[in-house]
Amino acid sequence: MRTPSIFSKLDYFFLVAAFISFVLSVGLWFLYNQSYGLYVGIWVPSILSFWVGVRVVLLDGDRR
Repeated sequence: MRTPSIFSKLDYFFLVAAFISFVLSVGLWFLYNQSYGLYVGIWVPSILSFWVGVRVVLLDGDRR
């Protein structure tokens, strides 16, 4: 018997994208240009907010 997971395959896509964005922003901040690192760092909450919106829409679709 398989236990259900909290995350679906789509969730891992968003989490990996946010993590890559975070690592890229830290690398840019320290190694290249702080302004670029700040700009890329803003992507992290944007990706996670979009993920929450997708989850709400998908969960609402399951209820109907």
